[in-house]
Amino acid sequence: MLKLTHITKSFGGVKALKEVSLEVRSGEIHALLGENGAGKSTLMKIISGAYQADSGQVEINGEVLSGNNPHLAKLHGISIIYQEFSLVPSLSVAENIYLGQQQGSWIHWKSMEASAQALIQSIGFELDVRKKVEELTVAQQQVVEIAKALSQDVKLLILDEPSAVLGSQEVKKLFSLLNKLKEKGVSIIYISHHLAELLAITDRITVLKDGRTITTVETREMDKNQLVNYMVGRELSSMYPEKKTKSFDAAKLEANHIESIPGKGAVSFHLHRGEILGIGGLVGSGRTEVLERLFGKGSTRDAQVNLDGKKVSLKSPRSLVKQKWAMLPEDRKKHGGILGRSIKENISLANLAALANAWGFISVSKEKKAVQELIHKLQIKIGDMENPLSSLSGGNQQKVILAKWLHLQPEVLLIDEPTRGVDVGARAEIYQIIQNLADSGLYILMVSSDMDELMGLSDRILVMKNGQIQGELQRADFSEERILRMAIGAN
Repeated sequence: MLKLTHITKSFGGVKALKEVSLEVRSGEIHALLGENGAGKSTLMKIISGAYQADSGQVEINGEVLSGNNPHLAKLHGISIIYQEFSLVPSLSVAENIYLGQQQGSWIHWKSMEASAQALIQSIGFELDVRKKVEELTVAQQQVVEIAKALSQDVKLLILDEPSAVLGSQEVKKLFSLLNKLKEKGVSIIYISHHLAELLAITDRITVLKDGRTITTVETREMDKNQLVNYMVGRELSSMYPEKKTKSFDAAKLEANHIESIPGKGAVSFHLHRGEILGIGGLVGSGRTEVLERLFGKGSTRDAQVNLDGKKVSLKSPRSLVKQKWAMLPEDRKKHGGILGRSIKENISLANLAALANAWGFISVSKEKKAVQELIHKLQIKIGDMENPLSSLSGGNQQKVILAKWLHLQPEVLLIDEPTRGVDVGARAEIYQIIQNLADSGLYILMVSSDMDELMGLSDRILVMKNGQIQGELQRADFSEERILRMAIGAN
């Protein structure tokens, strides 16, 4: 169906792709695997017409695409859903799905909305199609992107980290949809760092490393260790840090009457110093909202939080930062960092007061020293600290945002989806950093949709459903089945 031969692409003096070849069969789910910077995104943009290859050939059903562009790719049934969505926030769900597809001078709103509603229901989800996209969660926006792609005659669907913001139940719906498309002869390129997903859903896997094709293998013949070895060129002895047996002291954070979903009641819980408390549950269960309320966003009218016996003011994020609270948000590019500003500015941003001289001006030497120390401590791979944050891979962007908060020397760290869009090698590094922070005495509250991540990092897990805590699990009792049963209310 799709055949790429000896694709090469350079940006300035840097070769992003070096003689890459790839073949995708009709009705096949084909995974593309590689670390950040391996060339996956560049290759997908060449297929979709966003980039032109410097050399090499792109064929669709035997036809060579000369001078490929997004319009030509769309005419050949190629549709791509990027990790960073391409929706218009101020337009409704229905308008986004059918944007650019209207025929004639008049829009039949009721007909368009009915079609959009039927399309979303057909892929196993429920959404109000009249709602503006800016009012949706990240997971709901992913659903809109998928519906938008399927609203046209798609023959090749490219998905970049489609499950990164979905819970386990939503991932099952996604897999069911992809298998239906496969049965209809649609070819799918699936990009993900979640190895278990690739082993479960794909037929073949192509591994890229440093802009080159390493191998293409039959999925049924692979396991996680083999894939990791192909991808990073070494064995990963353990993805998660070793958990030492420890007893927590009496110091604790007590959170009471935290309302995550209006009208659904409130939750209360406690967290010990040095503990990683995980929160599991399906998308929409109120997990993210608990973190947001604790960081001063949304209604905190009846909430009461005490840290080491002292009352915490939840007035605003600014007041929480002053009290040494930090938060890594779910969407790092929208809420975590400022992509167009330098790496140095992003790291120093949360604690400028510590870098000011007697007259209130930023000391250049102080700032440079502090940033260099954090870059070294977190092993952030950069060219120059003056480069924009956008120049870094996903894993290094996440480390920069973490460095920003560590510069504040926080007591409490709230983390929402710690490794969304981060490759396997960088994940292991981030997990170790989080564990080291807990061992140093931070209070850490973490939300994750990745079941392995949730169980691998947490000392204790709370499971939420519909704004309520359904249950609590100690580390010895962790299992995917127990967490899922609580998440769906079947415990």
